[in-house]
Amino acid sequence: MKHNPITVSGVEVTPLCDAVGPMGPAIRLPLAEMFPGSGRADDPWVLHFHCYLLRDGAGRLTLVDTGIGGEDSPAASWAPVPGVLTDELAAAGVTPADIDTVILTHLHSDHASGAVADGAPVFENARYVLQRAEVDSAAGVAADRLLTPLKDHLHIVEGQAQVAPGIHVQHTPGHTPGHQIARVGDLAITGDLVLHPVQLADPGVHYVYDDDRETAARTRTEVLAALRAERATIATAHFSEPFIRL
Repeated sequence: MKHNPITVSGVEVTPLCDAVGPMGPAIRLPLAEMFPGSGRADDPWVLHFHCYLLRDGAGRLTLVDTGIGGEDSPAASWAPVPGVLTDELAAAGVTPADIDTVILTHLHSDHASGAVADGAPVFENARYVLQRAEVDSAAGVAADRLLTPLKDHLHIVEGQAQVAPGIHVQHTPGHTPGHQIARVGDLAITGDLVLHPVQLADPGVHYVYDDDRETAARTRTEVLAALRAERATIATAHFSEPFIRL
């Protein structure tokens, strides 16, 4: 699904739609249970799996999140694999080898599985930016199938950091211990800080798959309030429209 790019502070930001579909039965719940307290009817929740390509004025390329990966990826048990991220990049005139920096908002399988294929980094010339807390808390599949192949390419940060000219990351814990968002001017690429529009209306609405629901709600409330104060735009991972002006 093609979405038009926008330019923010001299950086072109292109949404890449890796997949569209509902959660599979392995983790799917009625919407009212997925977002307790939201008052939502139990309509099907169709997720859009967005990644973002950032191209600065010097042509340097940063990719935010890597999608759901191939048919055998860690996301295969519940997400509509295979993802089409490499096709989306090709449509933007980019190959995986062109990417200089990959920002992983967190290590959940729908955001990070496309980073590795056949046990090797897909974006072989890139450094992969993760928060220290995310790396330290990784276990199981995330550690074995994602972090281990990426170990020589990791760029570990703590808190707020500039990771490319004009591009920063900000630690936003709760959904995972080391969840982070990416900032470019007045744009925030939010990962799973916000998963459903109900959380824009009420940031206190919990998400059942947040690692720490109370911390996630507090982080979401604080970050959205700050973004609204600067009249920022958010670039979301799972909404149908990638860009929303607050």
